[in-house]
Amino acid sequence: MRDEEEEKAVLEQVFGCDSESESESDCEREWEWESIEEVKGLWLCPNFLSTRRQSLILSAIEDEKWFPNPSINQAMRFGLQHLPSWALPLAHTIRRSAQAHQPPPLPGHILRREPLFDQMIANVYEAGEGICPHVDLLRFHDGIAILSLESSCVMHFTSDASSVPVLLTPGSLILMSGEARYLWKHQINRTTPGFQIWKGQQLTQSKRTSITLRKLQFQ
Repeated sequence: MRDEEEEKAVLEQVFGCDSESESESDCEREWEWESIEEVKGLWLCPNFLSTRRQSLILSAIEDEKWFPNPSINQAMRFGLQHLPSWALPLAHTIRRSAQAHQPPPLPGHILRREPLFDQMIANVYEAGEGICPHVDLLRFHDGIAILSLESSCVMHFTSDASSVPVLLTPGSLILMSGEARYLWKHQINRTTPGFQIWKGQQLTQSKRTSITLRKLQFQ
């Protein structure tokens, strides 16, 4: 019973407004969504999670003990019954934030589906590590969310000869649908010794954690 109470308290602190220690700014948070005009269907919310909520969700991830050593840097979960307890509240918060914006950063038919997401990947990237250019597998539906925690990084979206850089700061969220999901590859360049370039300035890349939420095409 105590474990359940502690888990509920963590969820309320991360995603709810029931905690007395929750600041008014967190409870009445206004999400600022930005359309990345060059990539149709790509939206960025730089302030999706406050610093305090980022720390709480990172602590929840640590409690899962998915990454006992540096050689293990990915955890995948399939199906609602196998998602961690904080994943569904996170999905509900994504839905709520998207519905609060006009136009919504995800099409209406995606926002209305149940569940919004039922598959999750948690990744840990050490300084300088990247992601090869790719489009997510077609086994997943349209509408993908990526939450960035800890270090900032630059994610590049590429299609033919076009390349569009997007700065992902700690606590930021991107949503991909339509062309952004199917026609544009996304990647994070490997760097040595861990520097990226953003608007002509060096950006130090340290350890980064990401959470990707998707919905399976077939159950």
